[in-house]
Amino acid sequence: MPWLILAVMGAAAYLYGVNMQSTLLCLLSKPLPVLALLGWLQDAPPSLYRRWISLGLLFSLLGDILLAWPVDLFVFGLGAFLLAHLAYLKAYLSDCRRVAWLPLTLALMAGVSLFSVMAAQGLGQLLIPVSVYALAISAMLWRAFARLGTAVPARSAWLAAAGALAFVVSDSLIGIDRFVFKFSAAPYLIILSYWLGQWGIAASTFSQSKR
Repeated sequence: MPWLILAVMGAAAYLYGVNMQSTLLCLLSKPLPVLALLGWLQDAPPSLYRRWISLGLLFSLLGDILLAWPVDLFVFGLGAFLLAHLAYLKAYLSDCRRVAWLPLTLALMAGVSLFSVMAAQGLGQLLIPVSVYALAISAMLWRAFARLGTAVPARSAWLAAAGALAFVVSDSLIGIDRFVFKFSAAPYLIILSYWLGQWGIAASTFSQSKR
């Protein structure tokens, strides 16, 4: 319960900060929901899976801070979330290694779409970092969906898959808002889908016991 209260308070404060255009409040409150997830995760059964998910949340926490910083640290934030996706990828590989061609195809389509959105107006020096990031999040999405229908507990697989998909939606909205056209609802839709994605990924650790 204390972690839930921290997450709700942090989320409410951040949304209020966005509405009031308070950079300081956003900087202080944005990391709190993910920090709460990290604390909550300590109640999950210890496992290699939990360890990699925790590492992914740590990198995400760093990314939250970098992207909320008053100076434009987009590339560094992108790098932090790249490492987060690699950690999640490693977690998914820890209990499932089947190829899963359909999820692979769908993930590649999602990654290409995400990259196309970001590259629509030209990326300049961001071309390589964004390309690598799109590849990493595609791999993360692929491995999350590859766990569905395997010996992995269904609840864990579905939560991770839904979380990964929500993460992709959030990043797609960032790409549209930053590189294509800005829209007023973007900050709210981006952060809500991001938090939902992180919650799904974190919650998947609580159903890790084998059938």
